[in-house]
Amino acid sequence: MDLDPLAILTAFGLIFLAELPDKTMFASLAMGTRMKPLYVWFGTSAAFLVHVAIAVGAGSLLGLLPGWIVKVVSGLMFLFGAFMLLKGGDDEDDEDSAGPKTVTGFWPVFGTAFMAVFISEWGDLTQITTANLAATNGTWSTAIGSWAALMSVSALALVAGRFIAKRVPLKTVQRVGGFCMLALAVWSFAEVFTG
Repeated sequence: MDLDPLAILTAFGLIFLAELPDKTMFASLAMGTRMKPLYVWFGTSAAFLVHVAIAVGAGSLLGLLPGWIVKVVSGLMFLFGAFMLLKGGDDEDDEDSAGPKTVTGFWPVFGTAFMAVFISEWGDLTQITTANLAATNGTWSTAIGSWAALMSVSALALVAGRFIAKRVPLKTVQRVGGFCMLALAVWSFAEVFTG
């Protein structure tokens, strides 16, 4: 198992930026106000681990294709990711998706947090980006960087989510992430022509 520090940092940075304005951050924030935050974090982290494993597996299969096809598909996926972030969707209405009821006890909180993230993250931008990165940057490095980023965003939402929501415009975070994805799309397409 060879780990590439640059691939880990790339995956971390992209996934972190893409996940910040996502509904999962708001769901974590909402669940953290009604449930024990540490238990919520364990549940969300476990769900993210499953999603990262699925995405990395899909990316590994994509990596078996000829190099130029992988670069074109990666470029298209990064372009799609840039479009999704730059179009400026409003996920704030999902903030109350955890429901008004208070859940207590480790397993009920863990299960609630796990299921909320597990269900909501299917086909999500971060899952697609993780698969993309795994196809080009290596599976273990991508998995570590992506999972660390997802757990970090969940922890950030649980610890300082209200501060971020009130002081940092989410559109700014979306734009930064969108432009990073756009740059990676251009890079992927350029690699097709430069060999």
